[in-house]
Amino acid sequence: MSRLAPGPHGHTPFEQLLGHNALILERWSALEEAFSTAPGLPPRLREELRRTLAFINGCAYCMAKGAPATEHPDPREAAAVDFTRQAAKDPRAVPDEAFNRLREHFTEAQVSELCAYISFISAAQRLGALLQLEPVCELPVHGA
Repeated sequence: MSRLAPGPHGHTPFEQLLGHNALILERWSALEEAFSTAPGLPPRLREELRRTLAFINGCAYCMAKGAPATEHPDPREAAAVDFTRQAAKDPRAVPDEAFNRLREHFTEAQVSELCAYISFISAAQRLGALLQLEPVCELPVHGA
């Protein structure tokens, strides 16, 4: 059980935690929709980054949707995942070299979108962890 009862607005358990304030839920959902429809980053990459962040941010609700890949043979994906790990752990400690590596594979607009996506998903997952949002399905068993 989460630390808050579901609010009167929203469809998913996460939305219902925000659903105590319809305006915040509306604007949050609009930003989420903007990320899901933005053409800059492929959906598969966004999902891999979301999974990576879930395990860094400790959101059980998000971790239940699947673990990130253990290897990233595509250099573009590897650069994005490595950057995401660094940014999620300490955004102030991300070296210029990490940005330079991203620029080898992404445009400035894509790097901007990537940074915004990391920040938005981390905020959502930290909220889920803070409020102890429980998964609606079983957590994956690692090593099984």
